[in-house]
Amino acid sequence: MPLSRLFLHCGIAGWCIEILFTACKSLQRHDFQLVGTTSLWMFPIYGCAAFLRPLFGITHKLRLPLRGTLYALLIFLGEFTSGKLLAGKDLVPWDYSRHRLRIGPHIRLDFFPNWFLAGLFYEKFTLNNGFRKL
Repeated sequence: MPLSRLFLHCGIAGWCIEILFTACKSLQRHDFQLVGTTSLWMFPIYGCAAFLRPLFGITHKLRLPLRGTLYALLIFLGEFTSGKLLAGKDLVPWDYSRHRLRIGPHIRLDFFPNWFLAGLFYEKFTLNNGFRKL
């Protein structure tokens, strides 16, 4: 699959996952409308997962805990970098400054399991052309 098409698929998948995640978070507030949200700025951020495809090809034979941890750390790096870039223009769609387990306003350490699973999801679907099957 060409990189441009994979970028589009990764961006759309990220949007969908974020909308589902934020809708499920509303259950904690007993809001059963399950409204999910995202931002247009998140599309290129999620789309950048396409650039990890060569890494997925190298690491997919490593043990799952090591791969998931590596992917989570790379996502934290991407989150930090994109947060800093967007903060310079006052465009960051997320702010974690009120959360306890955070590094600055852009990284939440309690999201580690989410990024662990997201990395494994992107690995599986980019290597197996799973986006085409969806």
